[in-house]
Amino acid sequence: MNKIRKGPQTWLYPMPALLIGATVKGKPNFMTAAWGNIANAEPPMVCVAVRRSRYTRGGIEVGDGFSVNVPSTSQAREVDFCGIESGSKVDKVERCGFTVFYGENKSAPLIEECPVNLECVVQHIVELGTHSLVIADITETHISEDCMSGDAVDVTKVDPLVFLTSPGRTYAHVGEAVGEAFSVGLSLR
Repeated sequence: MNKIRKGPQTWLYPMPALLIGATVKGKPNFMTAAWGNIANAEPPMVCVAVRRSRYTRGGIEVGDGFSVNVPSTSQAREVDFCGIESGSKVDKVERCGFTVFYGENKSAPLIEECPVNLECVVQHIVELGTHSLVIADITETHISEDCMSGDAVDVTKVDPLVFLTSPGRTYAHVGEAVGEAFSVGLSLR
């Protein structure tokens, strides 16, 4: 197979389409981020890259709370809106019809309509070239009851939205399973 060299790129797939929530100037605000992931298992931690110029970044500081909300594919319109509009100019909560709730951390606004919500407390902010890498403890997880199968989260019921940079910058959903993890590779032993 021939390979084409393209230089450094941000092509890592899939990228979750997340709604990052923070209190900015006393009001809940949400921005779209695709550069986020789990950073640590014990204690559970998350990381998300946020452009320093983003309005929501002003509400994220070390020791403060913010939220990571995992939307379903049915929320693509709202997710896209939160990525193309600034909270400095429009009330995204009102425009998107979000129902905001708070858990233990009163500075971390959560979106009731999203099937998965993580309450987070910032531990580190690493300033990079264009972005701030926010590393945070996950202090609580909220899951919509109808997204559970017994005691486990059912990702097919969550139906998380993912962002694809190509072709054509689109939103998609998680595809079908192709093999059982920690099992399918055993045949190569």
